[in-house]
Amino acid sequence: MGEGTSIINLGELAKPATVLVEKISDAVGGVFKPYQIKRVAKAEAEAAIIEAKSQMQITELQERAVRRFFKEEAKKQRNIEEITAKALPQLSDQSKPEQMNDDWLTNFFDKCRIVSDGEMQQLWSKVLAGEANSPGRYSKRTVNFLGALDKTEALHFTRLCSFAWVIGNVELLIYDLDNPIYSSSDITFGLLSHLDDLGLISFQPLSGYQRTRLSKFETFYYYGHATQVEFPSDDNNQLAIGLALLTQVGHQLAPICGSEAVPDFQEYVLERWMQMNLKPASPYPNAVRASATDI
Repeated sequence: MGEGTSIINLGELAKPATVLVEKISDAVGGVFKPYQIKRVAKAEAEAAIIEAKSQMQITELQERAVRRFFKEEAKKQRNIEEITAKALPQLSDQSKPEQMNDDWLTNFFDKCRIVSDGEMQQLWSKVLAGEANSPGRYSKRTVNFLGALDKTEALHFTRLCSFAWVIGNVELLIYDLDNPIYSSSDITFGLLSHLDDLGLISFQPLSGYQRTRLSKFETFYYYGHATQVEFPSDDNNQLAIGLALLTQVGHQLAPICGSEAVPDFQEYVLERWMQMNLKPASPYPNAVRASATDI
């Protein structure tokens, strides 16, 4: 593929995708015109040569600097287009890309343009598509945080989110770090402390956290599987949810991080709840591998 060719064929896109590409181009500056990056880089190179010649003969050092600029900008352009291309199939028919904030888009591409790893690009594409589907869904702070997150840290967070249930909100259920259900997945004190330092979770190894004001019957979900739980009182019940809590940034990233259900974890949690004198009031299937959007 030539360096002046866009990887996105604008003529083959459905309307929501076309609107998103146009919105991005307006906000960031013509990024999908195939000649754009080449034209800009060429102009910069010519300007540098003219300025250098006005002072002295251009040096090899200056020539290498111009070539480096062109190469780096072309790579950033490709990253932008690849992330956008990955986002387009994730758009819903009800997406509203025209309502996306231009400053949000500018900041988004400023942070993601250096991301060339395929898995990390996929994560960025989910944020872009999610924002287009529901403008305002992801804060600028979350985008900035993602820009500073390396791949290893992202993988740690993904592994942790495999232990999340939907209990009103997405909640991590980390009860006993010595239990093999956690230790076999390398969920350790050190890992939780590190993710706490990063700002993805709040970790309280001594006191833990609780959900309050729960009704007599509540329905909770683990990767799409519903379990109804009966509490002792008619109202104002409490449920211990363990040692870690997702922060706002963590809540925004958890559903798109790519986590999968842990075998036997659903059974472990229900046994734990029965030890708290709670009663699972409906049958539940074995845990299955599922998308994080089904947490």
